[in-house]
Amino acid sequence: MFDLKVINSVLNQLEEERGIPREKIVEAIEWALATAYKKEYGKRGQIIRAKFDLNTGSAELEQVKIVVDKDTVVFEDDTTDKEARKKALEEGKIIFNPEQHIFLEDARKIKRDSQIEEEICFPLDNGKEYGRIASQTAKQVIMQKIREAEKASVLSEFGEREGEIVRGTVQRIERGNIFVDMERATGILPYEEQIPGERYRQGERIRAYLYHVEESPRGVFLRLSRSHPMFLEKLFEAEAPEVANKVIEIRSIAREPGSRSKIATFSHDDSIDPVGSLVGQRGVRVSTVMSELGGEKIDIIEWSDDPKQFVADALSPATVLNVEIDEENKEAHVEVQEDQQSLAIGRGGQNVRLAARLTGWRIDIKSIEGESVAQADEKGDFEILEETVQEGVTKENEDTDNEGEGVAEEKEKNEETKTGDVEESKELDETDKKKNDEKEKSH
Repeated sequence: MFDLKVINSVLNQLEEERGIPREKIVEAIEWALATAYKKEYGKRGQIIRAKFDLNTGSAELEQVKIVVDKDTVVFEDDTTDKEARKKALEEGKIIFNPEQHIFLEDARKIKRDSQIEEEICFPLDNGKEYGRIASQTAKQVIMQKIREAEKASVLSEFGEREGEIVRGTVQRIERGNIFVDMERATGILPYEEQIPGERYRQGERIRAYLYHVEESPRGVFLRLSRSHPMFLEKLFEAEAPEVANKVIEIRSIAREPGSRSKIATFSHDDSIDPVGSLVGQRGVRVSTVMSELGGEKIDIIEWSDDPKQFVADALSPATVLNVEIDEENKEAHVEVQEDQQSLAIGRGGQNVRLAARLTGWRIDIKSIEGESVAQADEKGDFEILEETVQEGVTKENEDTDNEGEGVAEEKEKNEETKTGDVEESKELDETDKKKNDEKEKSH
């Protein structure tokens, strides 16, 4: 007999804290009892099964034998030769073991309607005492079964949450990787999945996108990301009910984490503005998302089936004059005013690079004269083509340097003048002093 109060207390605790069903714990106890009995009293080949009753706290042990036909078995004495044993197994025959098998005619003496491969159970006397080895084996079986049940529970829970935003506490930081405590599992935020410039401290709360649930011998690990494009979409889903209800669809995202992102949205309801829904009243929705991403700038445009319109909108805030589409090479030739070149290209080519990734088109930006200024492909590779842009920057720097030299020369002249005035003042003082000495002598 077992102490039911203690057992029920343990079952409740494991179910609440680790999410392990009571049935799994009872199954682990039954496995442990059967293993301990077999270790202490069993014979080779025996199939031992235990049944534990939670209501009474009693356990019943039984030996299981499988019904076989004499024509389908060979006796172990007849298979001492390895080749004969192999041949018998290939023919589908069973090596008879009296501890595992029972012949059909003997089984029908116990149960009249017994059939081949049916199980016949024989009750066993519960062992009075178990040795140290048997007890230790039972303990290991219970721990193993509990770990397996806990792992299955965690996989089931977080497997359903894969592709969602999860919360946790920073546990530790090792070699740039952040380990996040998720209560029932450990999340890993790799260095390459973090937003550049963000810093975290131990014990700090963190939100991230769960993109993969990984099972390993050491447990279940949750792969997290804050730089994933889907993290941005899920943040808007949490802020905008229209996105959560699938009325507004985010069709494309191009992101450079921590710096800038572009989002293309589409509305399935003509009465709802897709851009305004994400921006929110007075920009409150997009501001909330930006603050979560450390101030990352977000450009929101409306998705268009017309490639010309889509490419032109993707290059915002620049104003585009004309867009020519090359369907065969998947290229878009964009024409802009000279004063819009810097806006279209962006700092370090970021704007055109993100626009190319957002639309999936290779974008070639041209000045109003028709000369190519810059190119970016759908992979985000960027190249400045017009040398005059760089020359203009160099010339501007040279002018600034020349202005600096002029200021330096003027400053040097002022210092020389100031030095001359000081020396002249000193000479006048000495002359006045001599005159005063002569006057005193004459008196």
